[in-house]
Amino acid sequence: MKKEDCFYLGKIVKKYSFKGELLMKLDTDQPEIYEHLDALFLDINNSLIPYFIERSQLHKSDLLRIKFEDVSSESAAEELLKKEVYLPLDLLPELEGNAFYYHEIIGFHVVDENFGSVGLISGVNDSTAQVLLEIDRNGKEILIPLNDDIIRVVDRNKKTVTVATPPGLIDLYLE
Repeated sequence: MKKEDCFYLGKIVKKYSFKGELLMKLDTDQPEIYEHLDALFLDINNSLIPYFIERSQLHKSDLLRIKFEDVSSESAAEELLKKEVYLPLDLLPELEGNAFYYHEIIGFHVVDENFGSVGLISGVNDSTAQVLLEIDRNGKEILIPLNDDIIRVVDRNKKTVTVATPPGLIDLYLE
C-alpha cells in the first residue's frame, strides 16, 4: 500500500496497559466511524505496514484504545509509539454538498463569481493558520483562503469549485 493511496487517521500516542494495548489519537471529527476497524497501516521507516486489530474501543473523546494481534507485551507496544496511522482512501466516508477532502479537489477548476475563470487547484496548504487553496493560473500561483464564506459551490461532476473572493484579491497575484 502506498501512502498516496491512503489518508492519515492519527498517531499512536501512548501505551495503555502491560498487555500491549495502545492509545491512538484520531485526527477526525467523527471518531465513532473508526471504532471497529479490522486493520490499519502504520508508517514504519517510511513503509506502510498492515496491523490487524484484535479489539478496539473509543477512549475519551478522540482516543482509540487498540489491541493489535501479535502485540502482547509492553515492549512490543513501546516500538509502535509515535507511529503515524493510515487507512486506504476508499474507507473515507463520502462527503456531500460543499464539504470535501483536500485531496479530492486537486485538479478542480476554480471559478470566481466576479473575476471568472481563475485556474486549477494544484494543492491545499494547511500548514499555516489560514488554510489556502493553491491555484495554478498559467504558471502563476494564486492563493485563496479556504473558508465557508468564500466557497460557494463544489461541483464534483464538473470538477469545479465556485468561489466569491474579496474584490481585488486575485488581481494582486496577476499584477
